[in-house]
Amino acid sequence: QSAAPAKPKYQPEKAETSTPSRRPLATPHTRALARRMGVDLTTVTPSGKGGRITDQDVENAASGASAEAATPEREVTPAIQTPSDSLKTATSEPLPEPDFDRLAPPKPALSGEIIETEWGPAERVKITRLRQVIARNMAASKQTLAHVTHVDEADVTDLAALYKKVKQQVESAHNTKFTIMPFFVKAAVAAMKKYPTLNASYNEDSQELTIKHYYNVGFAADTPEGLVVPVVKNADRKDMIRIAAEIADKAGRARERKLGLDEMQGAGFTITNVGPLGGIFATPVIPMPQLAILGMHAMKDRPVVRDGQIVIRKMMNLSITFDHRMIDGMAAANFLREIISLVENPEMLMLRLV
Repeated sequence: QSAAPAKPKYQPEKAETSTPSRRPLATPHTRALARRMGVDLTTVTPSGKGGRITDQDVENAASGASAEAATPEREVTPAIQTPSDSLKTATSEPLPEPDFDRLAPPKPALSGEIIETEWGPAERVKITRLRQVIARNMAASKQTLAHVTHVDEADVTDLAALYKKVKQQVESAHNTKFTIMPFFVKAAVAAMKKYPTLNASYNEDSQELTIKHYYNVGFAADTPEGLVVPVVKNADRKDMIRIAAEIADKAGRARERKLGLDEMQGAGFTITNVGPLGGIFATPVIPMPQLAILGMHAMKDRPVVRDGQIVIRKMMNLSITFDHRMIDGMAAANFLREIISLVENPEMLMLRLV
């Protein structure tokens, strides 16, 4: 009999109701790893910079857990029942959690003046300068642009397999974090070359559309003080390894407030990845003066029909939010289909790198 009861798979009450100042520091990727391995982050001793819990800390903690707690996810995931035996998986082992780029440490505890309201005590907090700018820009975008969101799905099974195959090799050879984001940056650049109005801006005063012949791609990154959008300049001239290194560097410096203003300017198109946060899809707000933003959503195993049989494939919802004043629905839908066709066939994406 085990000396201690097995830890539950997931403890939302404990993780979410603790006070913000005592919440363990860990990235969403590390938190997801802890949930899969049945590790309570509040019991883990951090070894990362600034007291952050690393993946290795979680794995070390899991190695001391009971066999039941360390059982892989598939033990608690209900099997899909079908009337035939044709249901099969695309891979025999789970893909490692993609280390996406929209990662950030937990928001710091806000402190302000405690006040008494009609219904009880509350805290009045002074909004930071960054949050004021975000609020103003978001409101201006929603009030000015005609936001429309189109959603489609991509079968990213082959892309996931390729990513899994090269990730460790690239990171070891180039000493940089390699994520799945560069594949989408390159696919978006190829699609913009085919549908140039998605890489444009509109000047209401002059009634002119400026179509960019350069390809600067912004990516949304959370920081403790709010959302910022670092920019990968001339993404069409860079290979995926260089793009990955630049994203990792700028996202890290953004969280440390070491990003220069020029590094957040000049984007013609933006990609935001909400996949690590879960959900089915979201409707991102377009950062003005751009006209569109691509949303990457969770990559999940789902049953689909292929050649008359039900199979498990890795599927991802993708969304394109666009300014309907300048971009027609057909152009936006075709743009998104171009991206999907490339990420579904990564060998074709390799042929379209320039």
